[in-house]
Amino acid sequence: MNVADAAELAFASFAPPGGGAGTGAFLTQIVFFAAIFAIFYFLLIRPQQRQRRERERLLAALKKGDRVVTSSGLHGTITGLTEHTATLRVADQVKLEFDRSAIARIVEGQADRDA
Repeated sequence: MNVADAAELAFASFAPPGGGAGTGAFLTQIVFFAAIFAIFYFLLIRPQQRQRRERERLLAALKKGDRVVTSSGLHGTITGLTEHTATLRVADQVKLEFDRSAIARIVEGQADRDA
């Protein structure tokens, strides 16, 4: 008996009954979990990353004179910007300061209209 025969006998004694069906079942489980993860990634994680990037671009592109809507629904025109805040004119002689993150969207097509 040589080393190869001894190794073959040792592995054969640990094999599941039925002759190696355990390896196929293990690979099937691995493929199944990989498929579940891929579906989870493409349906949940990736769209959230895309929305986060678009939101960061929107907040970085803010400038004075933009008409915006805040997350609370307040409409106004940006009169001042700092790194973390935006000052909005919502009516004559009324200016409010908001966190930049409170700005939900930029209103298009009404830039010439005063608040």
